[in-house]
Amino acid sequence: MVRVAGHFGEWLQGRLGPGGPVTLVTIPCAELCVTAERLGDGPLDLAGDAGTVGLADAAMFLAGLDLSQGTFHISAEMPAGGGAGASTATLVALARAAGFEGPAAILAKACLSTEGASDPLMYPHPDRLLWASREGRVIATIAPPPAAEIVGGFLGAPLRTDPSDNTFPDIADLVRAWRERPDLASCSALASRSAERTTEMRGPTDDPMPDLVRQTGALGHVRAHTGSARGLIFAPGQTPENADAILRAAGLTRVFRFRTGDAP
Repeated sequence: MVRVAGHFGEWLQGRLGPGGPVTLVTIPCAELCVTAERLGDGPLDLAGDAGTVGLADAAMFLAGLDLSQGTFHISAEMPAGGGAGASTATLVALARAAGFEGPAAILAKACLSTEGASDPLMYPHPDRLLWASREGRVIATIAPPPAAEIVGGFLGAPLRTDPSDNTFPDIADLVRAWRERPDLASCSALASRSAERTTEMRGPTDDPMPDLVRQTGALGHVRAHTGSARGLIFAPGQTPENADAILRAAGLTRVFRFRTGDAP
């Protein structure tokens, strides 16, 4: 059985300059995974929870990687449209369950051809990449973010990524600051600014996250820049016991905690 971790929104996402590519630094989340298991040979059949990838797309995806079809069982632990990488993680898990052992860059291009936009979940350390999501390529290798604990959930209706949508704010200044390897407090401030720029441009108008930062004493907040994931950032071991309840009271669902970033 193959297990592929998803992500939980992004530390940063936006245009790298006014006309630049849509660029992001993802937030890996080992608690949200897709598993895939090959059950047998024959025509392609996807059992379980493969709703983010249609059968025809999956068949073309496997053919593009010169992988054989068969029966696969897929199980996703994140909601579609949540901004947690369900579609990319499903494709990566499917490819690996079918026997793919090639370079991550080849798998990224295959995912891009299928999705039109891709997260960097095929790489071993996706948060160490400045990633062009509509081009499926690494812009630069960067230092890992500091260790952090995120308390998050999903707010409002799911929102699937539209690969033709490039309506994002310019974050070139935030990327420059991020590449200076700031501490967790500074990273959290940058993530909050990125989230708030996207919220100002794309909504929702009633985002509760800045108020929740003040209410809980969080260092900052993150969001899926497309998708419903929202979270608060804390230093490891510094999350208030009632943070989960506060997020639920604000309307977030499926609230949970996870650690991300560089090992402390």
